[in-house]
Amino acid sequence: MPRIALVMIARDEARCIVRCLRSVRPWVDDMIVLDTGSTDQTIALAQAEGAQVHHFTWINDFAAARNAALACSDADWNLILDADETLDEGGPLIAALRSQQPDFIGRIDVRSSYTTDSQQPAQAASSWLPRVLPKGVRYEGRVHEQPVSTLPRQDLAVTVGHDGYMPAQMLSKGSRNQSLLKLAVAERPQDAYLHYQLGKDEEVHDRFDTAWQAYARSLQLLGPQARRDPPWRHDLILRSLFTLKAKGQLDEAIHLAETEMPNWPDSPDFYFVLGDVLLDLAMAQPDQAGDILPMVENAWRQCLSIGENPALEGAVHGRGSHLARHNLDLLLGTMAAI
Repeated sequence: MPRIALVMIARDEARCIVRCLRSVRPWVDDMIVLDTGSTDQTIALAQAEGAQVHHFTWINDFAAARNAALACSDADWNLILDADETLDEGGPLIAALRSQQPDFIGRIDVRSSYTTDSQQPAQAASSWLPRVLPKGVRYEGRVHEQPVSTLPRQDLAVTVGHDGYMPAQMLSKGSRNQSLLKLAVAERPQDAYLHYQLGKDEEVHDRFDTAWQAYARSLQLLGPQARRDPPWRHDLILRSLFTLKAKGQLDEAIHLAETEMPNWPDSPDFYFVLGDVLLDLAMAQPDQAGDILPMVENAWRQCLSIGENPALEGAVHGRGSHLARHNLDLLLGTMAAI
């Protein structure tokens, strides 16, 4: 019978590693943690939860660390999680892999909590990531590493929560990822995915000028022939629109939205962000607000018409339902008072 192992790399994750291990332990046969130099209680906590702890000297290369961790596993299936993640839904599906041959790579829904306003509740954005790997599959990439395999990908109804993008966690990470991303981009300057990831790192630190530079380069490298592929292009477009809005480049944001609209008829997130852009345009041009506000209303009504679509990369839960309805109610109340 095929065996299943959790495989994790970790460093100074005492805050959250117990939470992660306990969420996974009922569904796997082994838990393997590769420590890359912890100075807190990470190792002791992992061992207390029943994990096998191995050690690795960090060399500024996530793929190297992932591969070293995978080398410690002899399981047929390897579930890859980070310490700041938890297995929230789909544990029985992970356990059911014991009755399946390891002949595909499983993608799971990693929902990252984030906030753009400390006074508002956190939201969660989906990323469908290849995290269930058959024995023998290995990674490449200094940062935002990806498994290399010709095996087919299969989406699994498994949900993982991730809080590593929350402000306190981002502060603790400092500039680690940014340094690695810049090294990776220097090594592979034609890689659109790396520029997209560099833009994300700049954006979450509110460095919108450099974020847009990275996103624009990613779009350029993908070329005008790209429509909905690769899957992360959806998130790239959403982030580009948000970043242009944050920079006050509303005309450029509108132009990008007009160009992209035919590609995303099923994306409530696209119309949600478009509504935000148009609302800023109405505030910037109050003499034209009477013409622009109905377009804002139409954008958010379109969100509700489409409904939720969590299969799209970067989808934020609620933009096809309660978040759009909340914005629409506020807008209609404001328009009625004008």
